[in-house]
Amino acid sequence: MKRRQVRQENRSGAPKWMVTYSDMVTLILVFFILLFSVSQIDMVKFDAISESFKNRMIFDFYPSPVPMENPTENTSDQESGKNSNEFENPTQLENMNDRDDETEDDQDALDELMEQVERYLQEHNLTNVISASRTDQGVVLVLQESILFETGEADILDSGKPFLDKIGKLLTNIPNYVKVEGHTDDRPISNYKFPSNWELSGARASSVIRYLINENDFDESRFTSVGYGDTKPIAPNTSETNWRQNRRVEMVILESDGKNQGDK
Repeated sequence: MKRRQVRQENRSGAPKWMVTYSDMVTLILVFFILLFSVSQIDMVKFDAISESFKNRMIFDFYPSPVPMENPTENTSDQESGKNSNEFENPTQLENMNDRDDETEDDQDALDELMEQVERYLQEHNLTNVISASRTDQGVVLVLQESILFETGEADILDSGKPFLDKIGKLLTNIPNYVKVEGHTDDRPISNYKFPSNWELSGARASSVIRYLINENDFDESRFTSVGYGDTKPIAPNTSETNWRQNRRVEMVILESDGKNQGDK
């Protein structure tokens, strides 16, 4: 007699360990829901922290990670200093103040130099032949061609030497560096001495410097010469009057430390 075989049933579904695992996950979920339900966010403190991140100087060159509701309003507050904080870099602020102080000192020095030059020109009756103006580089003295040179020439006239002598006395009392610039009108010139206006303007600037050094024994390192030709007119080259204005020599009395001695 054959032994009766017991038919085994195939059971489908998740393994038994999945039941335990799902219970654990459910309990963890309930735990976090409970924590969230009992917690409360202090919106006042959150807004304060958010605002501090928006206005940190360290993020000046980077976009804020916190969106700003009123970007224009917050920017103006930051620029006005209303939202300054303890993380500002005092060294950086000190350097900014130093630069501002240097700029103010430079302006005061140029103002004083301008007053000194104008006073000298008035005392020596030079205001009709020499004009003075102030620029970022220093004080500019403008001498027209008719005072110093013949048209198309670079040799200083005898009638112009007394004016340069007076300017030499002025420079004796002012130890500043000096840049002498030669300018012409736009009418072309071409001869064996000056192939173009570039050579003529440069030769005139050099003649002025050479005369001042020879007559006053100045240190040559104080002077630089530049020939601009017709590239920097002060009036349109459309008439004889305007041509006469553009033919000039400008003496730029720079700051005493010589840091602006070169062209800008």
